[in-house]
Amino acid sequence: MPTFRSEDIPDLHNQVILVTGGNAGLGYETIRQLISHHPARIYLAARSRPKAEQAISDLKAQNPTFNGLRFLQLDLASFESVKAAAAEFLAQESRLDILLNNAGIMMTPEGLTSDGHEIQFGTNVLGPALLTQLLLPTLRNTAKLNAQARMVMLSSAAHARAPSDWVYKFDELRTPAANRHTTERYTTSKLANLHYAKALAERESRVKIIPVHPGMVATNLHHASTGTFLKPFLYAAICFATPVAKGALSQIFAAVSPDANHGQYYGPIGKPESGSKLAQDHDLQEKLFQYVQSELAEYVEPIA
Repeated sequence: MPTFRSEDIPDLHNQVILVTGGNAGLGYETIRQLISHHPARIYLAARSRPKAEQAISDLKAQNPTFNGLRFLQLDLASFESVKAAAAEFLAQESRLDILLNNAGIMMTPEGLTSDGHEIQFGTNVLGPALLTQLLLPTLRNTAKLNAQARMVMLSSAAHARAPSDWVYKFDELRTPAANRHTTERYTTSKLANLHYAKALAERESRVKIIPVHPGMVATNLHHASTGTFLKPFLYAAICFATPVAKGALSQIFAAVSPDANHGQYYGPIGKPESGSKLAQDHDLQEKLFQYVQSELAEYVEPIA
């Protein structure tokens, strides 16, 4: 199978794109590569305004003729922030061709989101799910103009290390889950990203829903101590990590290639994958989706 390259990015004329976590790492690199393919606007969504403004300044210096880069304030650990970000976007745009849920946190100390969820699950799963569902009507309207309109959800190869004895103990997700190592909380959140995207894809007929993982990429995603069971992943990341310019191509493929199929999970670069045994558990997938919907019920219309 031919490898997807930056040169294979199609013309993005008139398209509106939103990338979460666009101020650094894979998100920044994704925006950097997409800019030169003539989109109308790219929204760089991030929690830190100073970091986002610095990233925008750097990107503009590299692309002085592109005037469509916008900052969108977004803290995925706060439902109110997600709602405000969606409202701000919708006040400016009636079109959204690509929503790339790239942002996430990795193996952070225990904590809770502002809405009382375990910090990694809340930030990595519930925040992106809420943003997606708030913007889904606009994505659907855009699909009438562009049949390639889509949402991309970033998972991780580390989802395969999610502990089977914990997935999913929903009552614990309303606690810091202090009895669980940070790696267990992280890998469970990445499994949940994959389950959510697959479940949404089964229900969505107009917008492409595409989960993807980038492999081991040399980024600055924050992590704490890792524990024994994830050390093989991090050893590979240190010794064999893909440079970020190439690593971003996995999610760029998912975001722009006509060959990226609705509901299919992809690894590097554009390779279809089935995911772990837990990832293929449809009953578990449905339980996760229903839990997410119950937690978001106050903010979005139900999806059957």
